Amino acid sequence: MRTSTLTCLILTFIALNPSNAKQTQPISDILNIDDHLVLAGVLCFIASSISNAGGIGGGGLFIPTLTIIAGLDLKTASSFSAFMVTGGSLANVMYNMCTTSPKFGGKSLIDYNIALSSEPCMLLGVSVGVICNLVFPEWLITVLFALFLAWSTTKTCKSGILLWKIESEDMMRENGHEELENGLLENVTSEENSKLKIPWLKLWVLLLIWLSFFSINLLHGNKYGQSIIPMEPCGVGYWFLSSVQVPLAVVFTTWVVIRKESLQDQTLEHEVLDLTRNREPNKLVFPLVALLAGILGGVFGIGGGMLINPLLLHVGIAPEVTAATCSFMVFFSSTMSSFQYMLLGMEHIQIAIIFGMMCFVASLVGLLVVKRAIKKYGRTSLIVFSVSIVMSLSTVLMTTFGAIKVLRDYKSGRSMGFKLPC
Repeated sequence: MRTSTLTCLILTFIALNPSNAKQTQPISDILNIDDHLVLAGVLCFIASSISNAGGIGGGGLFIPTLTIIAGLDLKTASSFSAFMVTGGSLANVMYNMCTTSPKFGGKSLIDYNIALSSEPCMLLGVSVGVICNLVFPEWLITVLFALFLAWSTTKTCKSGILLWKIESEDMMRENGHEELENGLLENVTSEENSKLKIPWLKLWVLLLIWLSFFSINLLHGNKYGQSIIPMEPCGVGYWFLSSVQVPLAVVFTTWVVIRKESLQDQTLEHEVLDLTRNREPNKLVFPLVALLAGILGGVFGIGGGMLINPLLLHVGIAPEVTAATCSFMVFFSSTMSSFQYMLLGMEHIQIAIIFGMMCFVASLVGLLVVKRAIKKYGRTSLIVFSVSIVMSLSTVLMTTFGAIKVLRDYKSGRSMGFKLPC
């Protein structure tokens, strides 16, 4: 039922997309579908399965793969990446919303409180980062990206190794009680699954946040200057809409933070990262982390999932919860980009939807493989290692991609200094 509904929505958007009426040439001729594009699709399928298993959208792998291997321009690759991330995160969200974890008292792996407190600041940060992306020179963006991802990858790898050691110690201690514990976990799982509840109020608030920022971005225009209404770049209306996002994020975040319930009740039982045992982190940690991830994502031109995931791990959120919650947040941000591209007359939407459906399947494959491996070996550190693999590959690919762009700009004589935002 869900698949047929999704298919109907996709076909409706294809029919309503104005670019279809303008397109006279076959898509295969326009995009030059050949072995290179097919190879890029295969690589993106593999990248999506690994990325979504760790709760990362995978934009840091999709964009350089589509540009370097398939030969697409950056704008087309970015639009394709938005649909691919949406497809992968949709599968992840559908899976995680229907499952619970006995490890956390039968609760859902998605921490809706963290998503609520983080999403407004993350969307605000993306808008700020996009402006910084227009101002900063390409070489500075490349250097900052390489440094930040190298640091994040190192911290994530260390966290995975430390978690692996802790899991090994626990398995040695509990080896004699394995059968008893498995029986208890099965009973808890069956009992709690029947009590699975979806927090509809929080979902409606998240939808309201999404609609608010989506409306502003649709009127404001994207980083390529596309908008549904004529608007002078850097004019009064342009900066007014840009500034409205600040109080909007503050209002939504304040509403969540002042709530009495704890934003983090699923932290690691051990002092795995830099968190002191039995110390609850400040509620402002999550909005600040999301704001930083959003800004960096906007500056580097990728989704915030790859950036907020290691930061949440760093503040002590369990890997399973981090992966599920990040995928949930990435779904909201990626759908915003996808709908924006669609409504602004995106070209080649049929191919983008095919790639998105491919990543939907890839995400399910990656999730099932990783979940089965975790159940078999009892090591949630596999999620952290999958994140490390994606971040390592993204560091190499995005840095190489950025270096190529810088070299081309230098040879063409383009300015290598700071620029105006408009």
